[in-house]
Amino acid sequence: MLNEKHDLIHEFPEHKALIHTLKMENSHFARLFDEYHDVDHEVRRIETGAETTADEYLETRKKQRLLLKDQLFEMIQKELTA
Repeated sequence: MLNEKHDLIHEFPEHKALIHTLKMENSHFARLFDEYHDVDHEVRRIETGAETTADEYLETRKKQRLLLKDQLFEMIQKELTA
């Protein structure tokens, strides 16, 4: 949806503390988190009209954001079950 927040804290508010811990203690999680944030920020700029691109590019970036979110959530879930 247009202008909807997709940062990880909004996506998984119940895991805010764990996300912070993983960012500090797990370099792979931190790298994926930063990449997710960058892609999300780019998608939001495109959706708000601050940048223009082809529709295909926007869809590709949204798919990348979803893939990263899935990977990050999987890491959160593994930590919760460890």
